[in-house]
Amino acid sequence: MPTARDIMTTDVVTVAPDDDVAEVLTKLAQARFNGYPVTDGDELVGIVTQGDLVDLFQPSDRTLWIPVGFPPFLESLTYGIDLSWDNFDVGLDMVRNSGKSISDVMTADVVTVAPDDDVDRVLDLLADRDRDINRLPVVEDSEARSAAGSRTQSGDGRVVGIIARQDVLRALRDERVGSGE
Repeated sequence: MPTARDIMTTDVVTVAPDDDVAEVLTKLAQARFNGYPVTDGDELVGIVTQGDLVDLFQPSDRTLWIPVGFPPFLESLTYGIDLSWDNFDVGLDMVRNSGKSISDVMTADVVTVAPDDDVDRVLDLLADRDRDINRLPVVEDSEARSAAGSRTQSGDGRVVGIIARQDVLRALRDERVGSGE
């Protein structure tokens, strides 16, 4: 059975906790993936995803509710007007969030795996609907495990790799082709 070490990508691109949000968003727009492990030196301290950053620049609700009726509007109808999310809005959001550091938006409670964890364990974590994880940092220190068996503490090891969902799919495909199925 392959292990995390066998399928992980070892060339891991990371960001630092004090990196600027706007710079990381720009960097992410040019990347082929949608998140970065956040490291302080070699130590994993969090993870930041495209979703974390997009939420800063595109709130899910830009609806203006206008009461219609006679004052004091206690029993009146309200109409919602969807305010478009255009370049002007993006510019305002950039200005408002400039100077904000990644540590302000990152997830500090990171689920990780150890290099010797088997592919089934990796698959279980990536397929967990409640967690909705797209990538798993592989860390070298295996001491800090939670009761559920997954590492979930920040600062719990040196990042030695990362596994994305497509890495697991590729490994399963290669295993099937190799076994002649």
